[in-house]
Amino acid sequence: MGLYFEEFGEDLRVVTRGRTVGEGDITLFSGLSGDFNPLHIDSEYCATTPFGERIAHGPLTLAMAIGLVSQQNLVDATTMGLLDLHWSFAGPVRIGDTVHAVVTTVDRKPSRKPDRGVVTLRLDVFNQRGEQVQTGHLKLLMKRRPEQG
Repeated sequence: MGLYFEEFGEDLRVVTRGRTVGEGDITLFSGLSGDFNPLHIDSEYCATTPFGERIAHGPLTLAMAIGLVSQQNLVDATTMGLLDLHWSFAGPVRIGDTVHAVVTTVDRKPSRKPDRGVVTLRLDVFNQRGEQVQTGHLKLLMKRRPEQG
């Protein structure tokens, strides 16, 4: 079970475990999304780019970061919805890179409805070399802790 609205304090800082990006991840994401940009699927084309090799889709890495947050039991079964997303892509993620996220609470506001509140989390995504590859904010509608009684 994830955290309730009240449990997202200003001091919350969680470092997720890592996840290595494999060729299969990119292939599956291409098929699921329909994004067959040569930057992701064509090794010969990529050899001519500044990256020199295939890179992961930006949204694939974003999805992995959100999955890593979920695995920390921060938001499972207590999130009522994703309200907003602001995201920046700072660097490429290559096949074989291992990414992890650092999660911090940015803001917390109660809702007009007593059973929920809005939490804004910052996610900073890094590769195994400590290079920041993505960053952004997720605004989530979260359940409030049920009253005991």
